[in-house]
Amino acid sequence: MKLFELLNPTVIVGVLVAVALIGIICSGYVKASPDVAYIISGYRKEPRFLIGRAGIKIPFLEKKDELNLQLIPIDVKTSNAVPTADYININVDAAVNVKISDDPKKLKLAAQNFLNKPVDYICRVAREVLEGNMREIVGRMQLEEMVSDRQKFAELVKENAEPDLAKMGLDIVAFNVQNFVDDQGVIENLGVDNIVKIQKKAAISRAESERDIAQAKAKAQQEANDARIDAETKIAERNNELAIKQAELKKISDAKKAEADAAYTIQQEESRRNIEIATANANITKQEKEIDLKRREVEVKEQALDAEIKKQAEAEKYAAQQKADADLYRRQKEAEAQLFERTKEAEARKAEADALKYQAEQEASGIAAKGEAEAKAIEAKGIAEAEAMDRKAEAMKKYGQAAITEMLVNVLPDIAKSVAEPLSQIDRISIIGGTEGNNGVDSVASNVPVVMAKVIESVKETTGFDLKEVMKAETYDGKVNKNIHLVHEDDK
Repeated sequence: MKLFELLNPTVIVGVLVAVALIGIICSGYVKASPDVAYIISGYRKEPRFLIGRAGIKIPFLEKKDELNLQLIPIDVKTSNAVPTADYININVDAAVNVKISDDPKKLKLAAQNFLNKPVDYICRVAREVLEGNMREIVGRMQLEEMVSDRQKFAELVKENAEPDLAKMGLDIVAFNVQNFVDDQGVIENLGVDNIVKIQKKAAISRAESERDIAQAKAKAQQEANDARIDAETKIAERNNELAIKQAELKKISDAKKAEADAAYTIQQEESRRNIEIATANANITKQEKEIDLKRREVEVKEQALDAEIKKQAEAEKYAAQQKADADLYRRQKEAEAQLFERTKEAEARKAEADALKYQAEQEASGIAAKGEAEAKAIEAKGIAEAEAMDRKAEAMKKYGQAAITEMLVNVLPDIAKSVAEPLSQIDRISIIGGTEGNNGVDSVASNVPVVMAKVIESVKETTGFDLKEVMKAETYDGKVNKNIHLVHEDDK
């Protein structure tokens, strides 16, 4: 039954409505800090202002705007010279602090004039108002009055400008005059005049003060002299009385002193006698103590000497015993070491003899094997060379001209290498002169082909074998015109 009631549509709708209301309230909750004014408008005829407190803004029906309540510093200067009441053109510079008022009426006016406007705009409007009022007050006052009483000038400008700024919703927090400037040097001259007056007044005051000081000094010196004389007179009278009193006291003192001297002499004698007796007793006691002390010193020396002799004897005995043990141990170790060395030496000699014997056997076996191997190698080499010569002769016979050609062709690279090798050893060539079309480098480069051609000519002259003709044998000119024909293995 309880579950059914909870699922009742009415309850569900109520819960949803409550949740929606709570959500609306939470989304519309606003809180303003003390230096900001929140303006909530739209639903009511009059807007609400929140400064330093919280409030509720109805979503979709009301909007929130802000006005900054912080101080706005403005530097107010007259744009051009303004004549004073005594027709002296001056420029005025003042530092003013204004702010948007937190008074409800003025705040409403500020909202109408400056809502969503930047601070520069507020500053510019307030500067124009303040400059106009400052020019007005300058025209009312005389220059000397303004310069001598800046506070009065500032208060007049502030009083004159406050109503105009209040109509905009602004308050003047502070108005301070920074400087008055004129182009004719009037203010400077006023200062000079005041300085002269002050100096004159100061000089007169100084002279009067010096006069009063001199009169006061003379009077003070006179009074001091009278006081000194009276004081010296009284001092002399008191000194006489003192001397008389001192004489009387000295008489009484001398009598008392004589009595005291006699008593002191008696007492001194008594004290001397007592001191002599005490000194004699002390000397006797001292001598007895010295005798007892010397006896004890002798006993202590005897005991120390006995102990020292006994300890020394025991130490010498122990040292002799330790030395004997050490000598015995050293001799034993030396004997063991000599025995060990002799044993090792004998073993080493035996090993050396075995090694020499084995080395001799190996050398004999090696010499025999080496001789046998060298004989077989010489025999194999001779057979191989003979077979190679037979095969070479047979090949030469078989191939004839072609074999000779192949041999010459095979040795041509070696010949070219031998011809060119001296050129590779040259580090640097200096060529001087040269003919037209030949700078000298071409001559060096063509040296190898020239030498090769001379080699081929020398082979032809000595053997009658013309390598150039053989190389042309396979060409058309060689086969047709010159009728050169090489015999190959395939033609036989």
